[in-house]
Amino acid sequence: MSATTPAPVPADAAAQWAYPALFVLLWSTGFIGAKFGLPDAGPLTFLSWRYAAVLLLMGAVVLWARAPWPRAPWAWLHIGVSGLLVHGVYLGGVFTAIGRGLPAGLTALVVGLQPLVTALGASLLQGERLRPPQWLGLGLGLAGVGLVVAQKAHAAAGAPLLPLLAPAVLALLGITAGTLYQKRFCPAFDLRTGALIQFAPCLVATLALAAATENLQVRWTGHFVFALGWLVLVLSLGAVSLLNLLIRRGSAVHVASLFYLTPPTAALIAWALFGETLHGLALVGMALAVTGVWLVRR
Repeated sequence: MSATTPAPVPADAAAQWAYPALFVLLWSTGFIGAKFGLPDAGPLTFLSWRYAAVLLLMGAVVLWARAPWPRAPWAWLHIGVSGLLVHGVYLGGVFTAIGRGLPAGLTALVVGLQPLVTALGASLLQGERLRPPQWLGLGLGLAGVGLVVAQKAHAAAGAPLLPLLAPAVLALLGITAGTLYQKRFCPAFDLRTGALIQFAPCLVATLALAAATENLQVRWTGHFVFALGWLVLVLSLGAVSLLNLLIRRGSAVHVASLFYLTPPTAALIAWALFGETLHGLALVGMALAVTGVWLVRR
């Protein structure tokens, strides 16, 4: 290579922001998919169909590509546990909370506490040290999320919130514990076979709960089919693969900080698709959330 030839941009440098940005965009559409699909099926029934479709599609990919499986039995166990926490507990809690009537904005606010809870867990359990600017970023992100969803809080005024909040809090604890667990015990695995190992226990547990608490009936409307297809292809295969990749490449706090961006991004998508208005405080909140994530990931 001559002295005048510019050096190529390293792939890692390009992926440092491209992968997180794509993950936030895709993950934020999950609330939109729930809004389309939940009127036609119970939340756990909906998720059972989602997990079954993911297993069928990814199973075909694994067979075609002859993707490698984990060699150690303990690796299967750790990957399965992380999947049950990150996907089964988190999605089950979120969909149940929305299905019971908790506004999506309040659900996002509860789950939006995850970066702060993960930072505390990573600091106490895994020894990840955070600098003062990172703590400041976590605080700004939390404030930004609160401003974005504050305008929707009045929707649940006067209602008994505890039964509605409990599934959302469970979702928060599930994805926080799952992120820390996966970073600690299974940071690297093949994304294709790993998806099968992660979603298989989710299907078993979710289907059992659905059979015990719901009627398992589905109205196969156009909205439901679209929502199911979107959540399977874009969320469970696309966004989840990116999440596993980000956990492998960065610290637990770096990955968790991205979840501050999902409520503001979901609000923008809802504004574009459904005409939901964004007030001044919401715009300020989005700016705070973006600034907070930038501070954490510097």
